[in-house]
Amino acid sequence: MDPFLKLLHSFSSRLSETEVSSLKFLLKGKIGKRKLEAAQNGEDLFNILLEQQLIASDEVSLLEGLFKTINRNDLVAELKQFVDEGEASASDNQPDVHEKRLQNAAFEVICENVGRDWKMLVRKLGLSEVKIDRIVAENPFNLREQLFQSLRAWQKWKGKDAKVADLMKALRGCRMNLVADIVERKLSLLDAGTS
Repeated sequence: MDPFLKLLHSFSSRLSETEVSSLKFLLKGKIGKRKLEAAQNGEDLFNILLEQQLIASDEVSLLEGLFKTINRNDLVAELKQFVDEGEASASDNQPDVHEKRLQNAAFEVICENVGRDWKMLVRKLGLSEVKIDRIVAENPFNLREQLFQSLRAWQKWKGKDAKVADLMKALRGCRMNLVADIVERKLSLLDAGTS
């Protein structure tokens, strides 16, 4: 069972109705009205936040801010402890060294060759609009950094399941065949260099 989900379940069981109501109020700008109204408890609320990629085991700043606002410092402390302990075990969910090296090489080529249509590519990879908007806001006026951070966010989100093959499929799906060909050439050179 996912330790982050266990932690969220633990949190939800300790939130009062009033606290859940306060959290819903605080999330009005981030979550649609219908979804907020449908959320009956903390678990429902956390599920929405997970679906919209507003929280993840490596992205807890929103959750931390919410808990601070409703004066639940006990939950903030548990969350910080989880993050501190999680840093050590995070490598379990990362791609192996070879795959990561290939991904980084692919990221470099993609960042050099994909321009204004980069959002289409990261959407094809499954990154949410909310996540994309946050990355754009954090890196205004820097297209290359927006794309790179989006690719890193995808890599983190997918963990072990992040594969260069998925990048290639997304590139071809967006009709970025030239970029896909360049990535394949670079990867074949990398593989030739290691064998």
